[in-house]
Amino acid sequence: MNAKELRDKTPDQLREELTTLKKQQFNLRFQAATGQLENPAQMRKARRDAARVKTILNEKAQAAAE
Repeated sequence: MNAKELRDKTPDQLREELTTLKKQQFNLRFQAATGQLENPAQMRKARRDAARVKTILNEKAQAAAE
């Protein structure tokens, strides 16, 4: 997922994407705790993707406020 794809989405779609990423991050955290996580890089990717979505949501909110 890259920023250009995310900028094309509506704020509602971005909030839905953020919810999905947070659930994925939660599941990965449990897998790591139980020793079932195969690829630890997935945690980093999920965390960064969530941050990317939040950044774009904030950009859209800032643009709407102006």
